[in-house]
Amino acid sequence: MTTTTIKPLTTIIQEPTAKHTATVIILHGFGDSGAGWAPVGEQLGALLPHVKFIFPNAHALPITFSGGMLTPAWFDFRAISPSELEPDESGMFRARQQVMDIIHNEIEEHGIPSTRIIIGGFSQGCVLALLVGLTAEDRMAGIVALSGYIPLHEKIMTIVKDANRDTPIFWGHGDADPVVPYKYGELSVELLKKNNYNVKFYTYARMGHSASMQELRDLLEFLKGTVPENAPPARL
Repeated sequence: MTTTTIKPLTTIIQEPTAKHTATVIILHGFGDSGAGWAPVGEQLGALLPHVKFIFPNAHALPITFSGGMLTPAWFDFRAISPSELEPDESGMFRARQQVMDIIHNEIEEHGIPSTRIIIGGFSQGCVLALLVGLTAEDRMAGIVALSGYIPLHEKIMTIVKDANRDTPIFWGHGDADPVVPYKYGELSVELLKKNNYNVKFYTYARMGHSASMQELRDLLEFLKGTVPENAPPARL
């Protein structure tokens, strides 16, 4: 059983309507909350009745980028860049532990093995989801990266674990993103491919810093392929 003194996250949970055999965790972007992505869970869940969707809520933190303003965020940052000179590494790993606690709860309390759990996120949530997925010691079903970039770009490949080297990674990015430039996504995917990760990059023409219906359709197909309904887990 995981023990931690880190303040747990509150969550919005969409329960499955059929036998629960898989879980998808989606981390929202900077300044948002789990409620912002819950409607996506409703759309996807209608076609994935065996999947539980979990939307954690980030705590409000003083953000250097915003002059110290308290804002819902997974970690502090000074610039929106994968090569940020002084990344909030301790904040990233604190948030990583909060998400890992949710994953461990699914495994230990609900009998869903890590191989039936997908971690994903949008924007800053994407950065955290990648950190969680790439450094997890247990193999996960998949990683979903939406409009973000690889965290700790200079260091990440020195701390990744081998468990998820061939785990499917869905990466979606709009080529008109004014917040997290499309190039950041390209460079991040290049780094993953260079290190033999199983990543597929989806480009969405004229899409800004958002998610389009086509991206959600592609994501649905990814989820169907990685956590199909006809593959119930063995309880751990």
